[in-house]
Amino acid sequence: MKKLHLLGLLIFALSLGSCTFTENIYINEDGTGKFSLDMDGSSILAMVPEDSLKNEKSVDTTIYFKDIIKEKQDSISKLSAQEQAKFKRMENFVMNMKMNAAQKQMLFSLSTDFKNVSELGDAFSTMGALKDSKKDKSNNPMGSMLGGLGNNDNQISYTYDGKKFTRKGIANKAKETKDKTSEEESMQMILESSTYVVKYHFPKAVKKVSNDKAQFSEDRKTITIEYPFTEYKDTPEKLNFEVEFQK
Repeated sequence: MKKLHLLGLLIFALSLGSCTFTENIYINEDGTGKFSLDMDGSSILAMVPEDSLKNEKSVDTTIYFKDIIKEKQDSISKLSAQEQAKFKRMENFVMNMKMNAAQKQMLFSLSTDFKNVSELGDAFSTMGALKDSKKDKSNNPMGSMLGGLGNNDNQISYTYDGKKFTRKGIANKAKETKDKTSEEESMQMILESSTYVVKYHFPKAVKKVSNDKAQFSEDRKTITIEYPFTEYKDTPEKLNFEVEFQK
């Protein structure tokens, strides 16, 4: 009940605030690096009356996917080889969630290191797998939000060879349509008002980007592009682009 109460308050605040999702990729000279997907929903929480949040418990938790996989190993071993492979790809991910009503703070981070950027799958699909493997049983609305994010079967791929970087998204044309619960509809409202930012950090200066909305850092080693979240979810090909580097 408390969770539904807080969800209602957050939705009420949407006319004044929204979430920002930032997809960060850091690539080193040797092609290794780090990926993180960060969510900041603090602006929404800041619009909720303090009296309505005074009984909400703070959340500060870190979840290691490898621990979940170990805990669920008996169940996972009964899955098909294809399904088991999905869990295998998740084992290096780490999730951190922070929510402090008193400080008007609502933050989330999903991160992993990689040996090659091509190893990265879609982070939202990863969250969907987490939702299925470990249900969130706390009175924390962020858990429900992450589950909603996971209902996304689009395919995202990345390549980097030292001369060029590419990001490519393909929409799943065969998505199943099913009736949404009231909670899922609430989360959909939040996502539709949100912003999705890609922020990529390279070991060398960028010569050009095939997206004229790209902004550059002073040393041209970092690019930032901002999109409506609905474009990420519904038309992922709009987030496709190539980066060429200076020699």
